[in-house]
Amino acid sequence: MTSTERVLTVLAHQQPDRVPVNYHANPGIDARLKAHYGLKSNDSEGIKHILGVDFAGVSAPYVGPRIHADIPHRRVDIWGVRTRYVAHESGGYWDFCDFPLTDADEDAVASWPLPSPDDFDYRVISHQCERNQRYCVHAGNAGVGCIINRIGKLRGMEQVLVDLLTDNPAGLLLIRRKQEIELDIIARTLEAGKGRIGFLWMGEDLGTQKGPLISLDLYRKHLRPWHRAFVDLAKSYNLPVMFHACGCSSWVYEDLIEIGVAAVETLQPEAADMSPEYLKKTFGGRLAFHGCISTAGPVAYGAVEDVVADCRRTLAIMMPGGGYCFAPSHQLQDNSPTENVVAMYETAHRYGRY
Repeated sequence: MTSTERVLTVLAHQQPDRVPVNYHANPGIDARLKAHYGLKSNDSEGIKHILGVDFAGVSAPYVGPRIHADIPHRRVDIWGVRTRYVAHESGGYWDFCDFPLTDADEDAVASWPLPSPDDFDYRVISHQCERNQRYCVHAGNAGVGCIINRIGKLRGMEQVLVDLLTDNPAGLLLIRRKQEIELDIIARTLEAGKGRIGFLWMGEDLGTQKGPLISLDLYRKHLRPWHRAFVDLAKSYNLPVMFHACGCSSWVYEDLIEIGVAAVETLQPEAADMSPEYLKKTFGGRLAFHGCISTAGPVAYGAVEDVVADCRRTLAIMMPGGGYCFAPSHQLQDNSPTENVVAMYETAHRYGRY
């Protein structure tokens, strides 16, 4: 099978020739992995080829005017989200901070500068699809359509949850502005890549490690209608949808099935009701699965033999009947030993064939 055939077979809850493989990694482990294989640090295509990756994303770059001013010791993106660099013993990352709209009222939210869908270069989508034709191409990513996490980056997580619970007009206005813009961007992206994009990737933060982040009633009131709008858009192009949700998220899977989602990820196996056994037994045949190889488990803290055993066990549970994509539950972290990541992908290709 080609990568596109392989991935779309799985998203249709059927059995391919082998499990599709995906790769996401933080800069530290990514650099070490490339060095291990004798690749240059910028050879992203080379590492995907070696690891047998089946996925590639396309997106339209922003080409409009500067929207938000620079701030010392901060990165500021086109939405006004601010991050600061936090170093740790195995590397570092850009962490969200400041949350400039935490106390904003409706007027302040209405006047907050946001990007226009007109200011993205959709002409490059065709070229990106052509360049990635060996892969199954997706539009979007785990953050597309997300409300709690994405709005939380501007308003703060606590305030977003309060907004949803109290129907706060300012918070709901910010959600509406962001979602309408993003829907338009995705619509233009799908049109530009029509016939060459395999699926839409979107997501939402819905769970802690122990249980739901919000109630099902609150999800259905404020989040599900927006999620359905993205799914309906993808369906208008006959594209399946893969939905990202961290932590304990299986509590919402029946609703995702109902609105037409084909596959779910991240699948943190250590979270409540997220073990591969539970997911396969409860939702197998109705949802496809992507992930389930914990970045907080043997890959980070075990020996090579522990990684092999964990990956083999997950494959043995998830593979029967198809419907499974092998991938880390999140981006591989910098504390993951290089030899463990190598063993992870070697195990996928050795034992992931039907």
